[in-house]
Amino acid sequence: MTQDELKQQAAQAAVDEIEKDLQDDVIIGVGTGSTANMFIDLLAKHKHKFQGAVASSEATELRLKEHGIEVFDLNEVTMLDVYVDGADEVTQELNLTKGGGFALTREKIVAAVSKKFICIADASKAVETLGGFALPVEVIPMARSYVSRQIVKLGGSPVYREGVVTDNANVIIDVHGLKITDPKDLEIKLNNIVGVVTNGLFANRNADLLLLATDDGVKRFEA
Repeated sequence: MTQDELKQQAAQAAVDEIEKDLQDDVIIGVGTGSTANMFIDLLAKHKHKFQGAVASSEATELRLKEHGIEVFDLNEVTMLDVYVDGADEVTQELNLTKGGGFALTREKIVAAVSKKFICIADASKAVETLGGFALPVEVIPMARSYVSRQIVKLGGSPVYREGVVTDNANVIIDVHGLKITDPKDLEIKLNNIVGVVTNGLFANRNADLLLLATDDGVKRFEA
């Protein structure tokens, strides 16, 4: 199967997972990226069954609205029933790296407000150890050089992602060369660098359920 076909399978599995719990007052958190977009397209067929969604990026908000799904500001919502999003990398312990599409900060906020976080991914995203994919770090622009020097001290090779400005008007540093054996600890250390908004490790708030699409069907991994 092609990667897009696998992504479609994972997205459909997420819709099937949450459909039975959809009610008039349910608001769904929705992530950003190609797999999340497929989820949105499939979810739209059930838009009459739930109240609306919270988007993790401006691009996701636009796609939801194009399907006629009402989008809520997160400040209007106390708790989300479920958050569905993809990943750049995912382990069987359900730790993730995210942020290839530079929406990591809003994704992390929406995940934090959600009772259940469902990660949808194709088999190519499954890894034993995080770090094969460059780890994005969102940084306040004036701190870019300082943060990069601190990342070097942690063993990483920082590369400024030129031409990218996040929805929060910040910049992205991609960290290469890390073999992330303790993602929870590294997530905290990176976030403690002055000038860092957040980083793309989702370990201290990881996924509750992984729906991993393979050539042998969608496999479930639960926390």
